[in-house]
Amino acid sequence: MLEFMDPTAIAILALVAFSAGFIDAVAGGGGMLTVPALLSIGLPPHVALGTNKLSATFASSTAAVTYYRKKLFSPEFWKHAFIATFIGAVLGTLLVDYISTDWLEKALPLVILATAVYTIWHPQPKADNHFLPKDDVNLNKKQWGQGLTLGFYDGVVGPGTGAFWTVSSMSLYKMNILLSSGLAKAMNFTSNITSLVTFIVLGHVNWAIGLTMGVCLMFGAYLGANSAIKFGAKFIRPVFVTVVVVLAVKLAYSAWF
Repeated sequence: MLEFMDPTAIAILALVAFSAGFIDAVAGGGGMLTVPALLSIGLPPHVALGTNKLSATFASSTAAVTYYRKKLFSPEFWKHAFIATFIGAVLGTLLVDYISTDWLEKALPLVILATAVYTIWHPQPKADNHFLPKDDVNLNKKQWGQGLTLGFYDGVVGPGTGAFWTVSSMSLYKMNILLSSGLAKAMNFTSNITSLVTFIVLGHVNWAIGLTMGVCLMFGAYLGANSAIKFGAKFIRPVFVTVVVVLAVKLAYSAWF
């Protein structure tokens, strides 16, 4: 399909992907840019979601490795979250195949708008603790609940998953935003790669578009992760929310009217 697209459209998709990779690495929620962009070029909802998983895997893997190298993520400590996220993502992705295309076209704008509203109005937790939480039974329960819920959501829809991971981790574990972001990127990669494999098996991936956007997402994610570690996430939030709202409204108008 890529070879038949207008060069301007390809350039716009590349720019959106780079921006989404940067934003996702900083604050999470890059999928709220890429999913509407993929739908806007006429991809069926199932294929748009599958293609988004392919491109998003580039970004989430790059960001996760960057946070790990900076010692802002400990894989062994979060092993229960890994397993729970994997299970949730498989179940969520399998459910997508049974949802009608018409329903997805009308539901996705609502999900994207709701996530944008949540991002705007939900107060950011005041978490300054740069230490991991106490390893006990309650921690394991929190990891399973959080992993199953957000893994399932990422499998079904996806946009906003990184932001949800960051905010919920700060609230549940009282960690600062850097440690919470490190956890978010690793878990986002886990659910992305799990969902991607399932989407590939189901035949819901446009490889040409997904790989092209994936490379741009990867560069954006590398720059974003390093910027987040250096400057924090506050500077990107107003731009992020504005772009998401505009795209979601456009998508909703196209789907409903």
